[in-house]
Amino acid sequence: MPNFERQELSGIIVVDKPPGITSAKVVARVKELLKARKAGHTGTLDPFATGVLVCCINRATKLSRFFLHGKKKYEAVLHLGVETDTQDSTGTVTDICNTVKFSKKTIQSTFRRFEGTINQLPPVYSALKHKGVPLYKLARSKKPVQKPARQVSIITLKILEIHLPTIRFEVFCSAGTYIRTLCADIGASLGCGGHLKELRRIESSGFTMADAVTLEELEDLTFSKKSSDRIISMSNALRDIPEHIADKVLVKKIMHGHIITKNDFMFETINAFEGFIKIVDTDKDLVAVLKYTKDKNRYDYCCVFNI
Repeated sequence: MPNFERQELSGIIVVDKPPGITSAKVVARVKELLKARKAGHTGTLDPFATGVLVCCINRATKLSRFFLHGKKKYEAVLHLGVETDTQDSTGTVTDICNTVKFSKKTIQSTFRRFEGTINQLPPVYSALKHKGVPLYKLARSKKPVQKPARQVSIITLKILEIHLPTIRFEVFCSAGTYIRTLCADIGASLGCGGHLKELRRIESSGFTMADAVTLEELEDLTFSKKSSDRIISMSNALRDIPEHIADKVLVKKIMHGHIITKNDFMFETINAFEGFIKIVDTDKDLVAVLKYTKDKNRYDYCCVFNI
């Protein structure tokens, strides 16, 4: 009997999200175009934002856990002198400062203060939940809830262009960093306030704009039956996880859920595989992702794929 699960299209497709649409609607459109059984993204973008949206298709939805906490890179525009309730350009203006005159040196030194590990208050207009209700719904109902500050990492923060009252910059940061809050905090530090005017994600978990297709391009590829050309295979998508090509004996053990130890790997560099390891067959199809558990001296199963 043919293995229909094996035949279905599975992998990662990176979409260049357009403005004015939710991430969920982008995923729904991708699912429709690819006729996928399952699809999901690995990190939302606000409706007004654009750029890299990593979508997992069919069996690859099992891999989303490996991308949810990946680092992100953005290009953004900070508008100084205007504060909004949402900290971005979609909100209602709450305050205006007409004095927005700063030297390049002052702006650069202010930006530098936000590099490294910082504490950031999540915005009250966000998808975080309070007692099961998204914060933005509470805020819209005039019942805003402020979540406690949490640590985020601003790895690099680079000014690209200063054209006051706007500043275009690039930020490379940990997952969970709110760029609109970063803009509001920089504006507050300068004493004039500010908000996020534009946002484009250019990298997420190692996937860049070079990997991305627009929805229009995906439609054309689907029409010409070439959409699979832009699907990143599951094994190739896990770029940072060491790979082991398994023989038929090891594949069979994994398929039957047997205990896997270091003795099942016949190579000298086994100590390099004491974290996650991806197991592929001789066709380079992903068989499983395992994780070494030192106190058990064996590999635990993270996810297994029928082949």
